[in-house]
Amino acid sequence: MTGRYEFLSFDDPAGGQAWLSELLDTVQSASDARKTMDSQDRWITLAFTWPGLRALGVPEDSLASFPDAFREGMAARADILGDTGRNHPDSWSGGLAGDDLHAIAILFARNDAEHHRCTAVHRKLVERCPGVRVLSHLDLNATPPFDHAHDHFGFRDRLSQPVIEGTGEEPTPGSGGALKAGEFILGYPDEEGVVANLPQPPELSRNGSYMAYRRLQEHVGLFRNYLREQAGTPADEDLLAAKLMGRWRSGAPLVLAPEQDDPELGADSLRNNDFNYKEM
Repeated sequence: MTGRYEFLSFDDPAGGQAWLSELLDTVQSASDARKTMDSQDRWITLAFTWPGLRALGVPEDSLASFPDAFREGMAARADILGDTGRNHPDSWSGGLAGDDLHAIAILFARNDAEHHRCTAVHRKLVERCPGVRVLSHLDLNATPPFDHAHDHFGFRDRLSQPVIEGTGEEPTPGSGGALKAGEFILGYPDEEGVVANLPQPPELSRNGSYMAYRRLQEHVGLFRNYLREQAGTPADEDLLAAKLMGRWRSGAPLVLAPEQDDPELGADSLRNNDFNYKEM
């Protein structure tokens, strides 16, 4: 699996609208994407900032209906988010702190060949839309092993993903109950039974959501060096890593496998979250 995040700016509303109109038919709904996951070779997702909606020509009364946090953006809320010192927006790369960041095009492909084809197609689209420019991009690649999700430190990932009520999915043992759709999707009741104030008109919010994009630097080498410095053997390194993370790299929770790794437990979605700190 490969991907690219492209960060775009619209200097001309007509150009931005032309770009968006050509991509509308390629952006799938969540249900369509799930149905075609095994047959499709590429997926496209689009996200817009509040300045981006303005640059596309969304009327001011509609723009005013969005919540303050979205209207202000992350750079303006840096102190609240803890983005200070070396993490201040002045140090953000790729133009991510500027008001001219208007949209993110997320291009995912099943393989390298499709990745190159998709990015070339998108580049040509940008070139023929006046006033649309790419501020920066970030290429992504899956790392081995490819049979399960994992982070760059080597730990099995996606073990505690919340389940949304109404999707048909069932929470795994120990993961708690399904959460109300309104916690994630606009227009539905949340856990308190409240439907949040929605941007207007309804077309701007129906079945929509907000996304926080954060680019983080992960010091994998420093982590591994620390393990080697603090532990005497590879086995001790693995145990120390598990104690730092709460799980072995296989996904087995330390609370259920305190002395040594249990890969079968880690791979078993019906058991790898089935514990409760309060009860134990």
